[in-house]
Amino acid sequence: MGAQAELKSRIEESVKTAMRAGQQERRDALRLILAAIKQVEVDTRKDLSDADVLAILDKLGKQRRESIEQFAAAGRNELEAKERRELEIIAEFLPPPLSEAEIGALIDAAIAQAGASSIKDMGKVMNVLRPELQGRADMAAVSASVKTKLSG
Repeated sequence: MGAQAELKSRIEESVKTAMRAGQQERRDALRLILAAIKQVEVDTRKDLSDADVLAILDKLGKQRRESIEQFAAAGRNELEAKERRELEIIAEFLPPPLSEAEIGALIDAAIAQAGASSIKDMGKVMNVLRPELQGRADMAAVSASVKTKLSG
């Protein structure tokens, strides 16, 4: 197993810690994360790497951000607050986000590495960027930036 399950192990330990501390809300949020990880493991029939777990955490975070927007617009403050707390817990396991300048530099490097010259090469550039940016940047925004740079 080794390093491939390190992130998952940290989450499992956090569940135990939350249980011992009587933090039911935190325990429940962590269990939701583990359930999502285990579902992918069952579906793919393989142990997940930290990169795989990061992708799941990133997806869960995106779902929470979308829910927060919807609950805020509907005036459902208690549900919005719950989603915010879950997002904070998910964020604990994600690497620190990158700055706009760091993202821009990585995009430029990926375009050069992929030898991209037009919008047709966007897939190649995104394949280079995805492993480096997963969980550290909004991939939709990164995609839009790549599209702009390749179009212009």
